[in-house]
Amino acid sequence: MGESPVDDWSAVPQALRTGAALPPCWEPLFGPFREGTIDDLVVVGQVGQSLDGRIATIGGRLEYINGAEGIAHLHRLRAVVDAVVIGIGTAMCDDPQLTVRHVAGPNPARVVIDPRGKLAADARLLADDGARRVVVTTRGAGAALPPGVERVALPDPDGGRLDPAAILAGLAAVGFRRILIEGGADTLSGFLAAGCLDRLHVVIAPIILGSGRPSCTLPAIADAEDALRPRVRTVPLGDEVLFDCDLSAQRRVVGQAKKSR
Repeated sequence: MGESPVDDWSAVPQALRTGAALPPCWEPLFGPFREGTIDDLVVVGQVGQSLDGRIATIGGRLEYINGAEGIAHLHRLRAVVDAVVIGIGTAMCDDPQLTVRHVAGPNPARVVIDPRGKLAADARLLADDGARRVVVTTRGAGAALPPGVERVALPDPDGGRLDPAAILAGLAAVGFRRILIEGGADTLSGFLAAGCLDRLHVVIAPIILGSGRPSCTLPAIADAEDALRPRVRTVPLGDEVLFDCDLSAQRRVVGQAKKSR
């Protein structure tokens, strides 16, 4: 963030969990994570992309888009939420760890949306390292999970995709209140289109890919007048730029978390 206050970061994850005041340098960006404005949940999406809205070249690797400060911001987001969520496509393609490694802070619970039980038992996000591990699936999916991995079973969807609101309600029921939707593009787009995000953090790297995988794919609109127009603030992250988008005006009511961890 071009900040001298990096040393103050270590206080932020615990302060958010205990209700203590945040260091002033971090309050504008992470203060909105303190509590929900629509219901008890705070749901934030995150994406790192090129100037032309790509998250990877065709067949390319995602981690080459953002630089060190953009990656550090993603890890800060992980450190302040209860759970980080990805879709089965990202889990199978990238085999991410979803841990906090580049900043101080605790690892969140790791959640994968896997309606058909495709996730391999040796996926890195299922590693038994002390963090909660949760698979959101359908009641009809019969794949066995490794010991200690929790299952949130939802009704089989009519259209093939689980409803983002139902996913959030299921996660709230097992105690998650602050939730990060990290990817991939289809998963993030689904939560955005369903009105299930309070905020969206878009980190733009100063590169142009020209073609490749888009960061977001939403239903078409007839006119620009129908476009989402969130309140936005920008934050420099070295030579990258973070767009902090407030989507609370279009957020659906989802539910209440039983407990926060």
